[in-house]
Amino acid sequence: MGSKRINLNYYPTCPNPELTVGVGRHSDVSTLTILLQDDIGGLYVKGDNDRWIHVPPVSGSLVINVGDALQIMSNGRYKSIEHRVVANGSKNRISVPIFVNPRPCDMIGPFPEVLEGGEKASYKQVLYSDYVKHFFSKAHDGKNTVEFAKI
Repeated sequence: MGSKRINLNYYPTCPNPELTVGVGRHSDVSTLTILLQDDIGGLYVKGDNDRWIHVPPVSGSLVINVGDALQIMSNGRYKSIEHRVVANGSKNRISVPIFVNPRPCDMIGPFPEVLEGGEKASYKQVLYSDYVKHFFSKAHDGKNTVEFAKI
C-alpha cells in the first residue's frame, strides 16, 4: 500500500457531551486503519439493527478497522466499518490512528484475482485521490461515501 498517515487526535473534556459530537458517523477511506486509543474510550461501531456498540479500550492493544479502499478492492468481501467518536464529559481523550492508504495516483477497484472465478464487479475503478476528495467534500454520512465507487 502506497501511503501512511498518522493523526494525533485530542478531544478535550466537554462540559455537555450530549450536545456535541466528537467525530460524526463515517467509515475510513483507507485500506486499513490501525488505532491506538487511550483508556478513556469513546469509540463506537455500528452493529446489527443499527445499534452503536462501544469499543472498550484494552491496555496495550490496537484496534484494526477495514477501510473503504479494502472493501472496494475485495469487491465487498471485506466490509469497512461505520464508526463514530463520542465526546467525554469528565476527561480528555487522545487517540492515534494510522491510516494505510493507496497512493493518491492509484486506481482502486476490485482486484482481478477476486473476479477471476466469474464474480461480477460491484465497484468501478476510481482514482484514489478522487475518492478521498469526495469524502472530504461533504459532511460525514455513515457509509455513503463507498457508494461513489459502486457500479
